[in-house]
Amino acid sequence: MDKEPLIYVDGKFVDKSKAVVSVFDHGLLYGDGIFEGIRAYNGTVFRLVDHINRLYDSAKSLRLKIPLTKHEMTEAVLETMRKNQLRDAYIRLVVTRGTGDLGVDPALCKSPTTFIIAEPMASILGPREPKAMKMIVSSYRRDAVDATSHQVKSLNYMNSILAKMEANSAGADDAILLDHRGFVSEASVTNIFLVKDGKLVTPSSAAGILHGITRDRIIRLCSDLGLEVEQRDVTPFELTVADEVFVVGTKSELAAVVTISGGKVGTGGVGPITKNLYQEFSRIVQRPEEGTPVYEAEAESV
Repeated sequence: MDKEPLIYVDGKFVDKSKAVVSVFDHGLLYGDGIFEGIRAYNGTVFRLVDHINRLYDSAKSLRLKIPLTKHEMTEAVLETMRKNQLRDAYIRLVVTRGTGDLGVDPALCKSPTTFIIAEPMASILGPREPKAMKMIVSSYRRDAVDATSHQVKSLNYMNSILAKMEANSAGADDAILLDHRGFVSEASVTNIFLVKDGKLVTPSSAAGILHGITRDRIIRLCSDLGLEVEQRDVTPFELTVADEVFVVGTKSELAAVVTISGGKVGTGGVGPITKNLYQEFSRIVQRPEEGTPVYEAEAESV
């Protein structure tokens, strides 16, 4: 019988089948909590410092006091990888408000719940072309920045789930959400870029986007390659006339968008800039200096 994966739950490692939280946990009852989705490549956790910093920013915004220091949380993530003897993985780090009574008041919760899941996951990045995706523009709008802002990576993803269901019904891979003003925001779980006349554009904070770790690294990669990236409001019209469109995210990595609501993007295939960024990013994620080594011998050699 294969050994069960181990899950970190409030300082202890337990078998997957025994990893549980209370039905009175406010993360379950009300979506009151935060998370990070993190990738590890070849024994290095990609941009782990950035993910930990974003987690604590989200916690500060929600006035959620994480019981671990950043250093302790970092070590908990690495130890979860070590306990499961993983090198290539997807990591889900979750902090909820904790167990409380039936009521939305956070003061009802005595202490937060923290758990970390690490599962093996191979990268889809490589020498070949990126995945080609068919997308729609969703009728659901991204929440406004003064509502349940997606700048906080919270456990409340109903907005994205509704858009994804709409995409499924339309036979598409995913959906693009507009903000409350009608400008392009992001896809259900990824940030979006478009290319027009050799220049890249991506929605800014005003559109209620999550500041993606992969998004930030792609912007820096573009700068290194001499490609201009403008962060501003983007209209749906600009998507329809773009030469290329692609989406990026920690789990999704980088994928080309070839149709939007039935219309071709550019030629209807993977564009040259998208393909080049995909191949360059494939190399970046394998660099030890781009993340935090999991195993001590590798840490000493960096």
